[in-house]
Amino acid sequence: MLLEGKRALVTGSTSGIGLAMARALAAEGANVMINGFGDKDEVKAICAELAKASGGVALHDGADLGSPAQIDKMIARCTSEIGSPEILVNNAGIQFVSPVEDFPPEKWDDIIKINLTAVFHTTRLALPEMRRRGFGRIINTASAHSLVASPNKSAYVAAKHGVAGFTKAVALETAKDGITVNCISPGYVWTKLVENQIPDTMKARDLTRDQVINDVLLAAQPTKRFVTPEEVAGLALYLCGENAGSITGANLSMDGGWTAQ
Repeated sequence: MLLEGKRALVTGSTSGIGLAMARALAAEGANVMINGFGDKDEVKAICAELAKASGGVALHDGADLGSPAQIDKMIARCTSEIGSPEILVNNAGIQFVSPVEDFPPEKWDDIIKINLTAVFHTTRLALPEMRRRGFGRIINTASAHSLVASPNKSAYVAAKHGVAGFTKAVALETAKDGITVNCISPGYVWTKLVENQIPDTMKARDLTRDQVINDVLLAAQPTKRFVTPEEVAGLALYLCGENAGSITGANLSMDGGWTAQ
């Protein structure tokens, strides 16, 4: 298997894109630590599924990525129980939709902390061991909003632009160390994050649910369909392989043609 015995940490991975990524990595033999909130029994079942797929170990850590102290403990636990992560997937994210003048400051702070600052903390903690071993793969889930903007998403757009810039900077710092650092920028993927922002968008724009889906979300994507979590996971898996060793500092669009316009 492509990743047999490798150790991976995937944040925001109890559902959606992150879970699809964890499944793809485990299917290729990686020991995986997942992270995120969820029903205890469901999370336990996910870990059992991943361990069976990999033939190795799968753990869950419920760290709140808005807390640097909890991130520190999560990385330490991963290192202690399965080994320092050789593959780090920063996928955790939250969203809030509101015109900027009405945007609650606490929501701005939360989005920046979880979508951007957490990427800094996990990366700075995982890098030393990656450098020591001469191998590492860091994959950041950005967004089409790392390249273009949409109204009423000021914090999310700012955070994702930050993720893209951070990715480039770290890629240059690690270019000679056997480490690649890239971000994937999906368009709209049908996940809970997207589904949950529909009511706020309906309110902000005075639209129906179908209008939000067809005239706001999919309006930007020429394919007129949602990206699937499995498509994003497939690209992440490729970035972990040897053939992707010269891909670093890239912002890889997977958006149905959105940012080609």
